[in-house]
Amino acid sequence: TMKFPKHEYVRSNELLRNARQIACQHCGADDGTIVGAHSNSHKFGKGMGRKSDDNMIAALCYSCHFNCDQGSYMNQEEKEQFWHEAHLRTVFKLLQLELWPDNVPLPQSYLDFRNRLN
Repeated sequence: TMKFPKHEYVRSNELLRNARQIACQHCGADDGTIVGAHSNSHKFGKGMGRKSDDNMIAALCYSCHFNCDQGSYMNQEEKEQFWHEAHLRTVFKLLQLELWPDNVPLPQSYLDFRNRLN
C-alpha cells in the first residue's frame, strides 16, 4: 500500500477571528454572521471529522456558507468555484487590512493566483 506523508494542519484561532471582522466575500453582507468557512475539498486536508487547513477559508455570511455547504441550487463544481472566488477575495482583503497573522502561511491557491497575475 502507498504511504502518503502525514498532513501537517494549519491552525490559527487568530486568523479565524480576523475573518469575522470583514464582510462576506461573496455577497458583501456585514450582518454579524460572518465566519471563516473552510474548504470542503479533500485536497486541502478535509477528511472524516476534520476541517481543512485554517488558511483555506472564505469569509462568508450564514446564508452564503449554507448555500456553499448544503445548498441545492449549485452542483459540486459550482460550489467549489463559489468558495474559491470568495477564498481568494478573503486572503486579499485580510492582507490589505493587515489582518493576516505573520505566523500563518499564505495558501498555495493565493500564491498561484498572484503568480498568474504577474
